[in-house]
Amino acid sequence: MSKITRRDFLKIVNKVFAATGLAAVFGPIVAYFYPPKLEEVPAEPVLVTTEAELPVGKAQTVSFGRYPALVIHTPEGLRAYSAVCTHFACICKWDEARGEIVCPCHDGFFRPEDGSVISGPPPAGLKVLQTEIKDGNIYVSAGGEA
Repeated sequence: MSKITRRDFLKIVNKVFAATGLAAVFGPIVAYFYPPKLEEVPAEPVLVTTEAELPVGKAQTVSFGRYPALVIHTPEGLRAYSAVCTHFACICKWDEARGEIVCPCHDGFFRPEDGSVISGPPPAGLKVLQTEIKDGNIYVSAGGEA
């Protein structure tokens, strides 16, 4: 193993600083073009699953533009909500045992019937999304009541 001279060490440090500076300048430029910006809400309906794969009492979380959506098959029918909690934007989950939508971050609970707050710190209910069934497939789309 050969010894590194002081001059060689300074050359290495200089190259590391140069690479760091280039990354600081060109990193944001590359990030601007890649990845492409996700839509806040998709323009077209998003496929969730088939009717047979989502029985009553079950739920499915799907990618819905920038944030996920939660589709629940309640005894009253299909319900869909933005899965983003209105408290600190944590992702809500379906708790089948409780029969409620739960925010795991700060114990927020929402009603599956309308997305309203049951308890916890969330200041408002979940954003309502629309569901529709076409050819045995369940789709979710924007445009539900607030």
